[in-house]
Amino acid sequence: MPPSTPSDSQVVTIYTIGHSTRPLPEFLSILQSHAISTLVDIRAFPVSRRFPHFSKERLAAALEERDIRYQWLPSLGGHRAESLDGSPHTALRSGAFRNYADYMLSPEFEHAAREIISIAEASPTAYMCAEKDYQQCHRKLVSDWLVAHGHKVLHITDSGAPHQHEITPEARLEGHQLIYRGDRLF
Repeated sequence: MPPSTPSDSQVVTIYTIGHSTRPLPEFLSILQSHAISTLVDIRAFPVSRRFPHFSKERLAAALEERDIRYQWLPSLGGHRAESLDGSPHTALRSGAFRNYADYMLSPEFEHAAREIISIAEASPTAYMCAEKDYQQCHRKLVSDWLVAHGHKVLHITDSGAPHQHEITPEARLEGHQLIYRGDRLF
């Protein structure tokens, strides 16, 4: 039986952003230009030695000053070290992406993904990691999962119009699970 997808009234729009090397005022301005009121941090380790203003406590305080809620959601964090024996994700050449896609098959991931949907239903939400280019980040895989389950994902790169996520062509829903099958891509 195919998974249920939300009706138009249930489709949630969720944004993504990578903090990269931006100065904090620029980052905050970008969030405000997109009317983001909740930032969900999906870094496995919410610290930055090179850019300490993106460490969890300092970032949360700066966001609070701008009336933007901060939430760390470690269960969506990247850097998954374990892979499944016989991983079904034959389209993923990168071990890091394959490991994360394997993790996406877990109940913990699905619970966390549904939590971010719930957060975004309540307020305009962006989920964040460090990498500026979502194509080089696990945000790409999280975005694939959200789009495959009927939601809209927009990638913020700057104050301009965000880029709508298009699901990776090799990603297929099998039941509620997103599987990457085919020639190795990334």
